[in-house]
Amino acid sequence: MVLYTAPFPNSCLSALHTVSWALLFPCYWLADRLVASFLPTTYEKRQRADDPCYLQLLCTLLFTPVYLALLVASLPFAFVGFLLWSPLQSARRPYIYSRLEDKGPAGGAALLSEWKGTGPGKSFCFATANLCLLPDSLARLNNVFNTQARAKEIGQRIRNGASRPQIKIYIDSPTNTSISAASFSSLVSPQGSDGVARAVPGSIKRTASVEYKGDSGRHPSDEAANGLASGDPAEGGSLEDACIVRIGGDEGGRPPEADDATAGGQARNGAGGAPQGQTPNHSQRDGDSGSLGSPSASRESLVKVRAAADSGGSGEPGATNSKLPYKASGVKKAAARKRRHPDEAFDHEVSAFFPANLDFLCLQEVFDKRAAAKLKDQLHGYFEYILYDVGVYGCQGCCSFKCLNSGLFFASRYPIMDVAYHCYPNGRRSDGLASKGALFLKVQVGSTPQDQRIVGYISCTHLHALPEDSAIRCEQLDLLQDWLADFRKSTSSSSTANPEELVAFDVICGDFNFDNCSSDDKLEQQHSLFTHYKDPCRLGPGEEKSWAIGTLLDTDNLYDEEVCTPDNLQK
Repeated sequence: MVLYTAPFPNSCLSALHTVSWALLFPCYWLADRLVASFLPTTYEKRQRADDPCYLQLLCTLLFTPVYLALLVASLPFAFVGFLLWSPLQSARRPYIYSRLEDKGPAGGAALLSEWKGTGPGKSFCFATANLCLLPDSLARLNNVFNTQARAKEIGQRIRNGASRPQIKIYIDSPTNTSISAASFSSLVSPQGSDGVARAVPGSIKRTASVEYKGDSGRHPSDEAANGLASGDPAEGGSLEDACIVRIGGDEGGRPPEADDATAGGQARNGAGGAPQGQTPNHSQRDGDSGSLGSPSASRESLVKVRAAADSGGSGEPGATNSKLPYKASGVKKAAARKRRHPDEAFDHEVSAFFPANLDFLCLQEVFDKRAAAKLKDQLHGYFEYILYDVGVYGCQGCCSFKCLNSGLFFASRYPIMDVAYHCYPNGRRSDGLASKGALFLKVQVGSTPQDQRIVGYISCTHLHALPEDSAIRCEQLDLLQDWLADFRKSTSSSSTANPEELVAFDVICGDFNFDNCSSDDKLEQQHSLFTHYKDPCRLGPGEEKSWAIGTLLDTDNLYDEEVCTPDNLQK
């Protein structure tokens, strides 16, 4: 499939669109500033109350007549621009695809070695967020402001969080066999560029000190002393990107003996390899019933202490711990046989950091075009493939006139193979002004030694927002399932007799605008989507896992000290 790198099929239409937008933009910007000046946020109100010399009110009084006069003067040009802009939207493509061409160190995006689907399984990290990057006047209705600056800041935070070195803390204690087993077994899985798991030498020496492994001050002898093999860790990063902190116990403690490494085991990743099946969403077809059959290790945590029972390559309920490349004592083996609930393989925590080693990012409400461009420029420091400005404008297949795009934004470290977008036709009132819909993507995450592609499917959506419209959201979920089935059928190059592709995962994420606890959302909670896909936080309709945390933060309280910083919100 050809991915669209420009919004229009030829330069002539692009030039006409540029001219039309140049005529429209002054009126759009002035109207936005004029309305925004009369919609102060609670932050600005507090500044005004605390500072008697606050000049915002004076600036509003001075500039309002100027904005108003310029707005009236720009209306004729905007009218001509609109007459030119509106028919052009029928030829506009539904997204813009951007790929980072400069892959060197200056580009900033870390290259991924191709996964060959051999050896241990591989985990993937997903993130989804609603950014509320609306025109400033509309953003202020949600008590946020300065959309352009926020877009740049958000992009920097996501990039810095995703590309930061991972810190892993392993605790060795001669009195706690499960923790000791975890500390050594968790060092098992450095994975070379050839995709083969490499065993950590058995001569790991326990120390009573805290040892840091980072990208500064490293020496080859340090690696040998700490028993770390060279090569890429299983997550796709390099050892230079990892910081390993080992807290030792008794120095006289005897390290476990080394055993032959097997290709099937990976201590840090409990998910099975892609050729063997789906991710937790598809490990069981009965949706809510049962538990996650194939737990994947989250990489959001900065501090990870894993029990030995978490280790293993298949994630099957009956799998034993024999795949660990280390022999454990009889006591450790007995502890390892006590299987924990599969859900315990996830890191159930609220983190103040964006996930490290993020693979896929699905964003909503990136409505403003200039903000989307700023966000794209920042995220290209980490993600090689980005889709933005997704949606339609004007009068097209959707029923009402669309003033805003869908707000969907997608970034990936893996190549995008196919893309499809559909606009929900049943949006109404304020939601009907945006082309909310669903974005479907097919990505290639690796290949097998037999040259079979290993692919994944990702769907990103934003459902109807008005709380009283449960029926509309259910209709949209029906459409989502139908469109996804058609997308998978049209993009699949495999058959039962000739499987050219192996599907590693099928994930749906986005802003669903309902939750699993509120009584007003009972209709959505019982939708058939949850019989085909597994929500890892959900036990059933109206019932969450014990570790799930729900929030309902009033926008008026966004700037309260208790929640206005990541650390405070985490607490």
